[in-house]
Amino acid sequence: MSLIVGVDPGINGALAIVNIAIDGVMPVLVDVLDVPVIGAGAKERVNTMLVRDWLAQHQPDHALIERAGSMPKQGVASTFKYARAVGSLETVVACSGIPYSIIEPSVWKKFHHLPGKDKEAARQRALQLFPSAHAFFARKKDHGRAEAALLAVYGARKQFPPEPSEAASTGTDTGVVNEASLESQS
Repeated sequence: MSLIVGVDPGINGALAIVNIAIDGVMPVLVDVLDVPVIGAGAKERVNTMLVRDWLAQHQPDHALIERAGSMPKQGVASTFKYARAVGSLETVVACSGIPYSIIEPSVWKKFHHLPGKDKEAARQRALQLFPSAHAFFARKKDHGRAEAALLAVYGARKQFPPEPSEAASTGTDTGVVNEASLESQS
């Protein structure tokens, strides 16, 4: 059994823990956490202590964090706030001793056959994969939860690959950047 955490970064993001059985049984959604915040407006920050405690409670084996970047036409203050949140989440995962990989959005979305930036498609896909966890994805604004869960499923499939016949149909491009390759780039 393996617990994987997916992280949709940012102030409005989420984290999701997925349990993967080595025997290839479908993944089970264990828990979801909307990124907890403290403060308001420009002073809004990630509550890193709550994230740390949540991670300690579940003790995941690996984390997958979506690669973050600034968005077109986003203001400087918004970009800075977003980047601070992303950095906080990456730091909490690293300081919790959880190995992690940075995943390109296009790669995990291609794996799940999701079109571009359609947030609703991710939510619908999560509802398909986790029908018993409908309450986690019931609202339109739960797309961050859905993306975190789908990231975890992507990572779980790459950590515990499917049978060779299925692997041929999913392709070989992992799009994974782990901490070792990040260090070699600097």
